[in-house]
Amino acid sequence: MSGRAIEVDLEIGVKRAFACAVEWPGWCRNGRDERSALDALVAYGPRYAEVLRGTRTAFRTPRDAQAVSILERVEGNATTDFGAPGGVFASDERAIERRDLTRLLRILEACWSAFDRAAEGAVGVSLRKGPRGGGRDLEKIVGHVVGAESGYVRSLAASSPKVDERHPSAATDVVRDAVQDALSRAVEGALPERGPRGGVLWTPRRFLRRAAWHVLDHSWEIEDRMETEP
Repeated sequence: MSGRAIEVDLEIGVKRAFACAVEWPGWCRNGRDERSALDALVAYGPRYAEVLRGTRTAFRTPRDAQAVSILERVEGNATTDFGAPGGVFASDERAIERRDLTRLLRILEACWSAFDRAAEGAVGVSLRKGPRGGGRDLEKIVGHVVGAESGYVRSLAASSPKVDERHPSAATDVVRDAVQDALSRAVEGALPERGPRGGVLWTPRRFLRRAAWHVLDHSWEIEDRMETEP
């Protein structure tokens, strides 16, 4: 980032707002309103930097919200208020060059690695119940993440890998390979702009933004819910 302002898109709902860094998939946090969402984004900067450690990406943790430049504000929707980013931004339409795709996939892979580390560290450990993540146990969180990523692939008009809900982790590598393949083909223009039934598909940037947010959000959920030994 080398001193440049961090471009951020905002979606503002009735109950929640999300602040999403445009060029840094996964770095997207929410709050009750615009200010608290921006504050949360900055507060999670160090955690995001830790995710990217060793990836050779030039990420620098911002000191405060003054380092942020608001690129666009859009009205949120029911998905926003439920607790997931659901807005569509003009920045989602930005083309991705092959060199950019390599960088963005490296970031997504780092998010996957962070999730794997969190899940491995929580094996045999009780996860606190309550508002932060609700009541899902570790196996169900893993299944939810893998299943969601499999479903996301359809948003690029690609075939969705089958996931056995009884053993979701067994499909992790297959699903991630499908994600990378679908993204690469979408960037190269090999996928249609609309689905077979006429539905609007996601652009590659929107896909990356949502997929990286989801896996990191659950990675941090696991970390935050782990019980510490007395």
